[in-house]
Amino acid sequence: MSEDLLRYDLMIEAALRDVVRETLATVAQSGLPGEHHFYITFLTNFPGVEIPDYLRKQYPDEMTIVLQYQFFGLKLEDDAFSVSLSFNNVKERLRIPVEAITTFADPSVNFALQFQSGQGDEDEDEDAEQDNAPENANSDSKAESERKKNKAQDKDKDEKRGEVISLDMFRKK
Repeated sequence: MSEDLLRYDLMIEAALRDVVRETLATVAQSGLPGEHHFYITFLTNFPGVEIPDYLRKQYPDEMTIVLQYQFFGLKLEDDAFSVSLSFNNVKERLRIPVEAITTFADPSVNFALQFQSGQGDEDEDEDAEQDNAPENANSDSKAESERKKNKAQDKDKDEKRGEVISLDMFRKK
């Protein structure tokens, strides 16, 4: 199989992440216009994510925040944004790299973007290297079987995470 030198998929994803950056920059400067509001889902274990420990324990993989009525101090950096939100009447500051975002939605205009996790590419490369590596004659077949089983379960989890859900239940009727 020939190697794809022009990774259009990665270029498109980068351009769509720029849409998120530009949107957050506009809101940070001018506030939310009209009925706009955002649901932002991100990987809590992504490098650079800064959230309180109790939230990381409660949401070890993914977390969704809503920027609508009560958010404070939204600031955009080159590669991340930070915002203060209230959790159980306690304001907490979150810092989220844009690359950690898996879903960005604005239900007021029926707009949503879904991203591939940057971590998944590394995992796939690592899996490919392991699959192409020669088998060690002394390898324990039970351990190899367990590794394949775990890999299949991880793939199932990734596929479930990629499901599209309807935001209709959040819309005003």
